[in-house]
Amino acid sequence: MSGRIIPFPGRRPEPEKRPAFVEVFRAHDQAEALVIQGLLGAHGITCLLRTTHLAPSVHPFTVGDLGEVRILVAEADEPESRLLLSRYSTGDHAFP
Repeated sequence: MSGRIIPFPGRRPEPEKRPAFVEVFRAHDQAEALVIQGLLGAHGITCLLRTTHLAPSVHPFTVGDLGEVRILVAEADEPESRLLLSRYSTGDHAFP
């Protein structure tokens, strides 16, 4: 019985380091989180929305913190994000 030798592939290159994300805001529900996401996106800041509770499509009604959504941005965008969010929370909507 003859076999064929299959060479072991070379070592894969190390993946690029992914940016670390930090939480900058906790919204009370998905609607508020989407407004914040739009605000940050309008200023060129990409963010992730995270929730630890049931998806709205499974249980559309929330009580208290069940609808809480955490908003995460890259560490490099944290200072600008916090500045924008402080203006948002104080009602100073005269964004540059």
